[in-house]
Amino acid sequence: MAAVPHREDPEPMPDPARRPAWVADAVFYQVFPDRFARSARVAKPGNLQAWDAPPTRHAYKGGDLLGVVERLDWIAGLGANAIYLNPIFTSASNHRYHTHDYFSVDPMLGGDAAFDELIGACRERGIRVVLDGVFNHASRGFYYFNDLLENGAESAWVDWFTVRAFPVNAYQDGVEPNYSAWWNDHALPKLNTENPEVREYLMTVAEHWVARGAAGWRLDVPEEIATEGFWEEMRRRVRAVDPDAYLVGEIWDDAAAWVSDGSRFDGTMNYRMTEAILRFAGRDTLDEEICEPVNLTLTPPLDAAGYAEAVETHLGRYPWEAHLANLNLLGSHDTPRFRSMLGEDDAAETLALALLFTFPGAPSVYYGDEVGMTGAHDPFCRGGFPWDDPGRRHDGVLDAHRSLIALRHAEPSLRTGAYRTVAADGSAYAFARGGRDGVLVAANAGAAEASLDVGGVGERLWGAGTAVGGTVTLPGRSAAVWRLA
Repeated sequence: MAAVPHREDPEPMPDPARRPAWVADAVFYQVFPDRFARSARVAKPGNLQAWDAPPTRHAYKGGDLLGVVERLDWIAGLGANAIYLNPIFTSASNHRYHTHDYFSVDPMLGGDAAFDELIGACRERGIRVVLDGVFNHASRGFYYFNDLLENGAESAWVDWFTVRAFPVNAYQDGVEPNYSAWWNDHALPKLNTENPEVREYLMTVAEHWVARGAAGWRLDVPEEIATEGFWEEMRRRVRAVDPDAYLVGEIWDDAAAWVSDGSRFDGTMNYRMTEAILRFAGRDTLDEEICEPVNLTLTPPLDAAGYAEAVETHLGRYPWEAHLANLNLLGSHDTPRFRSMLGEDDAAETLALALLFTFPGAPSVYYGDEVGMTGAHDPFCRGGFPWDDPGRRHDGVLDAHRSLIALRHAEPSLRTGAYRTVAADGSAYAFARGGRDGVLVAANAGAAEASLDVGGVGERLWGAGTAVGGTVTLPGRSAAVWRLA
């Protein structure tokens, strides 16, 4: 009788609903590639804007991916262990949200070879790289839309878009486009994701770059894609390539429907907490003129009780695992610089940073915020990093970033510990992270000294303040962290 061949049990399929554990331990650094750093190793066209000139909507400054490689020591020295890259694919815009070719890195950024070098250099330092996925819309230069412009109704790819009439009026800015476009912007034709060919194309893009080394995707305007099952399929397919890939959606409002069951996204860009932190930390300093055009609710200011309510309400929206996978931020390429929103007040800024780096989820630092860069809404929040202008840097802000990131890395409770409010009185608020081995964080958003009864605390780990018995006292507009007794 022939022997029955031995068969190994098959490998279990990865669970696409599982959140990647590494995100809770991550500190992200957001890089806007055209404005972070230039490398002499990448050839540049002649008509570039001066690096230190005020940014404009259309001019290029010439930052590139090899510039990021050459500044990785800065990023790692800050304490960041993950990078969120704004779009890098071939495009005719400095921000590259107008994608021409999803399968090639923009030549001005150094092309595909620069991407490979960046991924390799980051791996050596233990830094993950998350890409920006712009899958709702492409550009007038996108090959398939360009064919539509050339051939009209006879284009082989006419069904890749939703066209209401011909000829396509792609450049008549005074006339509404006769095709679906993001916010009716002629330059951003919306992809028809109901078309199986389009859907498969985008799934392949998402798989391709994860296979090439990306650690996941930040997904642009996902609410604009209403095709049933689109994001669920993308998650399954990306996670089949890398079971630890991170998927985070750009959702400004309540994201419960997007993150609660893990079928679409691990977490969201947590603008809800951005609002709460700025309203509390900046209650006396917010610059209303700078903040006015922002897609954030920054009024009225919050006292401690209001902040506590905002936090508890927010924590009740999503499962705990989703909170640990949220991307927490004080500003981005889509908002004014948070230092500008806070009226360039060092104390309010440090207080806001303390709340950011001690909150559940992965904190994200927008490039240059760590040295106190300022600027109003797009394009002024997208200036060149002041590498050669130390006078534009604020050492106190940099020290606050470095010390708080180091504290977060040193204290497991600040990464995964449970969150509970301990006290809220007037302008002063305190909360605990973790259990007996956890920490207590106290914050005073008012100008005057304030005290809170918090129970016993031990060693002070960060910040200014005193603890006597069960009472902690904080100077005005300050924060401190103690070990729980």
